[in-house]
Amino acid sequence: MIRIIVTVFAALLGLAFGSFLNVCLSRWPQGESVVQPRSHCRHCDHTLAWWENIPLLSWLALRGRCRGCGSPIGWRYPLVELAIGALWAAAAWQHIGPAFTVDVPFTGMAIVVVDAIGVMIFYWLLVALAILDAENLWLPDWLTWPGIALGFLSVNLQAWMNERATRIGVGTLGNIAITLTEILAAAALVLLIRWVYWLVRRREGIGLGDAKLMALLAAWLGLPGALLAFGLGIVLGAGVAVVLLAMPRPTDEASPWGAMRLPLGTFLCIGGIVSGLWGERIIAVYLRWSGF
Repeated sequence: MIRIIVTVFAALLGLAFGSFLNVCLSRWPQGESVVQPRSHCRHCDHTLAWWENIPLLSWLALRGRCRGCGSPIGWRYPLVELAIGALWAAAAWQHIGPAFTVDVPFTGMAIVVVDAIGVMIFYWLLVALAILDAENLWLPDWLTWPGIALGFLSVNLQAWMNERATRIGVGTLGNIAITLTEILAAAALVLLIRWVYWLVRRREGIGLGDAKLMALLAAWLGLPGALLAFGLGIVLGAGVAVVLLAMPRPTDEASPWGAMRLPLGTFLCIGGIVSGLWGERIIAVYLRWSGF
């Protein structure tokens, strides 16, 4: 019962932080403050009442339209709120919930809570970066660099708190070195692909932001988890590209589908979420299937 209550609380908290993320996603690309002014319609400047700011419910009550001018409120708003709520609920269920099913000492509970908070921050960052890249082809440094640092600190704090470093026989400094190596290797993979593409096509194919995003994934998930996210992202991106190429381009559009830039960062973020939720199971199944 306690596990269910904690999960529901995490979901509600996630809805609230998802609503705040929507404000950030609308204002960051415009260089606006996320604090002032109050939430308002971006078409008619109608200031939203308190009941128009309730995550998910307000969008449903307003039927996806502004109460002031009737302009449509995009699907991104409820989807982001729902995504953060669901991911935070999953993090609570996976990381905090099991601690209530057994007799866990206070220090053990502190470890799982810190772990769950870190995972929630990770998912929040991935959703933010996925939407920013999808809408603006933008992976801002002031999200990726702090995300890398937070992942590095979170993973090594967890290793220190649960004495994992001692068990694998490399010590705290060894764990730090392994984490740094994985971060650099993940970023180097994207940089290598970027360099090869430039040699072949003599133009940029992958942005530096994608290399930093891969480093962020490795910081939180480790190199195997980051590689899984990369593979899933590439497959998903290739699938979207094939679908677009098969579709007829609207006659009022001058450039062909083939000239369209796809947001690789968005696909990597989706792969990162999948890897974060089920990565260990997927990798274990793959290793059994491949005979390792």
